[in-house]
Amino acid sequence: MRRRTWIGLIGWLALCYGAAAFGAQFEPGAWYGQLARPAWTPPAPVFPVVWTVLYGLMAAAAWLVWKRRGFAGAPWALGAFLIQLALNAAWSWLFFGLHRIGPALLDALLLWAAIAITALLFWRHRPLAAALLLPYLLWVSFAVCLNFEIWRLDQG
Repeated sequence: MRRRTWIGLIGWLALCYGAAAFGAQFEPGAWYGQLARPAWTPPAPVFPVVWTVLYGLMAAAAWLVWKRRGFAGAPWALGAFLIQLALNAAWSWLFFGLHRIGPALLDALLLWAAIAITALLFWRHRPLAAALLLPYLLWVSFAVCLNFEIWRLDQG
């Protein structure tokens, strides 16, 4: 691979794992431990493992589109990717940082839509890139259900 290609890959990885680092600063803590959660809530160690893999897949997907088209050739696709990444980072701040379950749920729904749109836009440029986003979309689908159930259980 050319040097520019490697630098691009490193850039997309840094961007995605930077969003992960932002979210990771808002830890569940005692507040989360006191919330009513459904029985199907995964154990805490599952989350960092899953998210580590998903951020890597996200970076690879964005890199594949960028490598083929660049920003100039795929502005909508890469712009949608950046929007979904911002929504992703905002969720941890809303849920764990501000303890706002309802707004976090709204953010998760917007995130789901943004991932779906990004995948559709990526498909036009590089189908493999869209396929790499499918595990992320599935996990966020699960996360929306979990967020909704926590919101429902902790009303009142």
